[in-house]
Amino acid sequence: MKKATNIMKKSGSTEEKAGDSPSRLIDARIKELSDWRGETLARVRSLIKQADPEVVETWKWRGVPVWEHDGILCTGETYKSAVKLTFAKGAALEDPSGLFNSSLEGNTRRAIDLHEGDEIDEDAFKTLIRAAVTLNRSSAR
Repeated sequence: MKKATNIMKKSGSTEEKAGDSPSRLIDARIKELSDWRGETLARVRSLIKQADPEVVETWKWRGVPVWEHDGILCTGETYKSAVKLTFAKGAALEDPSGLFNSSLEGNTRRAIDLHEGDEIDEDAFKTLIRAAVTLNRSSAR
């Protein structure tokens, strides 16, 4: 009988190696996707860093890029047909541009699902990131 770890291992997925930094793991995920999802993840990552130069990149839940500043700002999950940016405290954020288009029914999180060919309002996205930082800072006190 094979070990469960062999059965559950996904082919083509980024594998964590001891000593790999979260940023290197995110780099590897972007490279391995090698399609619109990788380009989209790279673009939003760049926007997050522009909006918050002090953001900390982490790698959680066995393969999810996470951006943090005094707590989780958002995650960057990739699926076959979408890149999902889930904001941990999204329900508490103002979203005048209407970027949130997923997970709208919850009391805490909100998400932005990006599909192939979608464009994101970069200024509105950076404003949302900054608002998430401000919210985390106020919650941390």
